[in-house]
Amino acid sequence: MDSKPNQLHIYFLPLLSPGHLIPLVDMARQFARLGVKASIITTPLNATNFSKTIERDKQLDIEISIRQVKFPSVEAGLPEGCENAASVTSPEMSLKFYKALDLLQQPVEQLLEEDRPDCLVADLFFPWATEIAAKLRIPRLVFHGIGFFPLCVYHSLRTHKPHKKLESDSEAFIVPDLPGTIKLTKRQLPDHFQEVNHLTELIDKAIKSELKSYGVIVNSFHELEPAYSEHYRKVMGRKAWHVGPVSLCNRDNEDKAQRGRAASIHEKCLSWLSSKKPNSVLYVCFGSLSLFSTAQLLEIANGLEASGLQFIWVVRREKTYDGEKEEWLPEGFEKRMEEKGIIIRGWSPQVLILEHEAVGGFMTHCGWNSMLEGVTAGVPMVTWPLFAEQLFNEKFLTDGVRIGVAIGSERWSRWFHENDVLVKSEAIQKAVSLVMVGEEAEEMRSRARALGDMAKKAVEEGGSSYTDMNRLLEELRLNCP
Repeated sequence: MDSKPNQLHIYFLPLLSPGHLIPLVDMARQFARLGVKASIITTPLNATNFSKTIERDKQLDIEISIRQVKFPSVEAGLPEGCENAASVTSPEMSLKFYKALDLLQQPVEQLLEEDRPDCLVADLFFPWATEIAAKLRIPRLVFHGIGFFPLCVYHSLRTHKPHKKLESDSEAFIVPDLPGTIKLTKRQLPDHFQEVNHLTELIDKAIKSELKSYGVIVNSFHELEPAYSEHYRKVMGRKAWHVGPVSLCNRDNEDKAQRGRAASIHEKCLSWLSSKKPNSVLYVCFGSLSLFSTAQLLEIANGLEASGLQFIWVVRREKTYDGEKEEWLPEGFEKRMEEKGIIIRGWSPQVLILEHEAVGGFMTHCGWNSMLEGVTAGVPMVTWPLFAEQLFNEKFLTDGVRIGVAIGSERWSRWFHENDVLVKSEAIQKAVSLVMVGEEAEEMRSRARALGDMAKKAVEEGGSSYTDMNRLLEELRLNCP
C-alpha cells in the first residue's frame, strides 16, 4: 500500500518483554487509526503473539505492518528461542538478555536506513536508538512503559539520593521535591539504586539518551496523575505527551482475548463469570515476569480459601500430568474450590476479565500496565508489588488515588528461592476482604469507577489523551523533513 501525501511514517521499537511490547503495539495501532503509517519492529517469535491482530487491522485499511529482525539469542549466550524477557529465569540469563538487546542495534539501523521513516518511537532500554535517529535526522521518542508518577519518583531519587543518608534499610524517608508526600524505605528501592549491577550502567545510558531525544511518550491520562504530569513537564522540563490508556484501542472481544497472546480459556472463563453476581469475584494476577516460590503459592491458596471469596487466579505454572500432585497447591484445593474459583495456568485475557461486571477487585503486582488496566476497568486493588517501579505504584494506588489496600510486601524482590515467603495467608485473607466486602470497599469501588470513566473519556475525541496525541502528530508533521 502506497503512503498518502504528507502521511507520517512512524517506526515502533518495543522492548521484548510483555509489559513493554503489549502497550507499544497498542500505541502503534492507535496512531495508525489516526492516519499514521505504523511499522512495528520485533523478532519472529514475538511477532506470532500479535500478528493476527495486526492482520485484522490491515483488513480495515489501517496502514500497519510488522518488520522482523533476528534476535541474537545464541550470540548473547542464551538458548535458541529465548526472545522475550518472560523466558528469562535467572539473574545470569537477564545479563545475557540485555547483551542481546545491544546486538540488535545493527539490524535495526539497517532496517531504518532502508525504509527512512519520519520518526522512531523506541523503548527506554534501547539507548542507541537516539544515535540511530540522529544519523537519519529524524526525531526519536522514548517509551518508558510507566507513568508520570513513577518517572518523577525515579528522577528525584537519582537526583537527590535521599536513601544514601540512611543507616537502616527499614527507616522511612520522604522523596524530596515532589507534589504530595511519598514515603519509602531503602528496601523498597530497585536493586540498581543500592548496588552497581548491569542495569545501573544501562539505565545511566538510557537517561542520557533520553535527554538528547525529541521527548517522551507516556501510557497514561492527565486526569489520573495531573500534579505529576505537570511536574514532569514544567518543573523537570521534559517534553512529554500522554496517550493512554492504550489498552482501550482493543474494542472487540477478539482483540481483547488475543492481546499479548491468545488465551484459550477465555470463553470458559467468561461463561463462569457470567454466572456470578456483580462485584463478587476477585481477580488475582501478578504479571508476566513474576515467578513465586512453591511456599508462597501455598500461602496464596490458603489465604484465598480462608477468605471465602470467589476468585480467578492466574499462575505461571504448567499443568502436571493427570494424577500427579502439584506441590504448590494444598491437598484437594481444586476439588474444594470447584464452584468458588478458577485457576488459569499461563496467559489470561486480563482486559476481558477485569471489565466483566462480576469482577469486584484485583490482586496485582502493581506493574504499570496492570494498574492502569485495573483503573480503566474501575476496580479497587489489593497491592502486592515485587520489583521495578511497582513499589512506587503501590503508593500511588493506596495513598494517591486511594483505590488500593497494601498487602504488606515491603521489599524489592525480583528472584525467589524455593522457600521464600513474602506474605502469609492471614495477611492475604485480611487484604482481599477489605477490598471486596464492606463500606470501605464500596467507597474505593466508587472512586475507582470515577477514574475508569475519566480513562475512557480521555481517549475519545476531544479527550485529554486524544488531544495530546493529535498535538504530537501535528508537531511531528511540522518538524519532519
